[in-house]
Amino acid sequence: MVLLFAVFLTLMFMGVPISFSMLGSSVAYLLITGFPLEVAVQSIASAIGESFVLIAVPFYMLAGVIMNQGGITTRIFNFAKEAVGWIPGGLGHVNILNSVIFSGMSGTAAADTGGIGAMEIVAMRNAGFDEEFSVGVTAGSSLIGPIIPPSVPGVLLAVSGGISVGKLFIGGIVPGLVMAVAMGIYVFIVAKKRKYPVTEFPTLKSLLLSFKEAFFALLSPFIIIGGIMAGVFTPTEASVVSVVYSIILVLAWKGITVKDIPKLILEAAKASISTMFIIASAMIFAWILTVEDLPDILQNLFLSNISSSFMALMMMILLLLFVGTFMDSAAAITLLTPILMPIVRTYNIDPVHFGIIAILTLMIGLLTPPVGLNLFILTSVSELNYQQVVKACIPYVFILFVVVIIITLFPQIVLWLPGLL
Repeated sequence: MVLLFAVFLTLMFMGVPISFSMLGSSVAYLLITGFPLEVAVQSIASAIGESFVLIAVPFYMLAGVIMNQGGITTRIFNFAKEAVGWIPGGLGHVNILNSVIFSGMSGTAAADTGGIGAMEIVAMRNAGFDEEFSVGVTAGSSLIGPIIPPSVPGVLLAVSGGISVGKLFIGGIVPGLVMAVAMGIYVFIVAKKRKYPVTEFPTLKSLLLSFKEAFFALLSPFIIIGGIMAGVFTPTEASVVSVVYSIILVLAWKGITVKDIPKLILEAAKASISTMFIIASAMIFAWILTVEDLPDILQNLFLSNISSSFMALMMMILLLLFVGTFMDSAAAITLLTPILMPIVRTYNIDPVHFGIIAILTLMIGLLTPPVGLNLFILTSVSELNYQQVVKACIPYVFILFVVVIIITLFPQIVLWLPGLL
């Protein structure tokens, strides 16, 4: 195991991407210890090739691409502007509400940040908001996407931990709303202090008109989440429904043409291949750690030093925060979930409760250097440099950490809705 981590860390410090670092160190371990290389191939085949649930990942990514390119996000933005733009904080609240709505369609933070987030930053800049404030609220609100269903990280964690995808999806609804409220309070306080502009209070006519134009886009989350809760389709089947529904909408609204669809599929495929390669590499790495009895070692370490489930959760949160700062969330979920799940069950912690805590904690890593993906996306779509983007994200990192603690202390925030199923 020392050899595995030595090669892994060496490759990482040399600047090798995380997926190749895990794969390279795993192959080195197999060669030196005498395990046949076929083990790596079998791990990939069993982890990805035989998993029906993982099929959802590329479909949810495709749905996000179609919505961003097809004009759905513009209609959502216009409705949110009419609905909450008049509250102190103006377009900051619009930004957050956009993410709540869009999260019910795409399931990834990157889709939110790179698509609707870029449009929000421009709109806030033109309205007179500071660039740093605009980037910060866009960064923070984008993390609602992986929490409110559908959730690509939720799919990965469910597969890795043997958890019900449906319950994990439904368990993210209330925490996602808590995140939105927490960030909304911060936006309200800062906006009042800095006297940021607000939009005019909407007339009933303008509100209804924006609602009418966005109605079928707003219907998408209800179709997806409602269908899963009612048992009409599985979360994997819901991903296909999401794609089909998105295509119908953007074609009807003439946001794209039929000729554009292959290009969008190719764009989503590139992102999906990258994610799947990370997952495959992490699966091999995790298999080796299991062979080396790391789950049992950690479990014994916890049991001999920690007596309460709350303290066990706090230690796991600190571990996830640390790992999230330098490892891609997909890799971290795939790697750590099989290791931590025995500890979760030992302390009688509900797996769904742990799952939502783990996803949100790792998502915070998207806003922290050196590997935070959203930091690089925001640097490319805003007028700030990398250091300024990091500074803009600091308040939201603290806010989201407080939300993690609240969810940890009050499990029913997560478990109430799944308990109704």
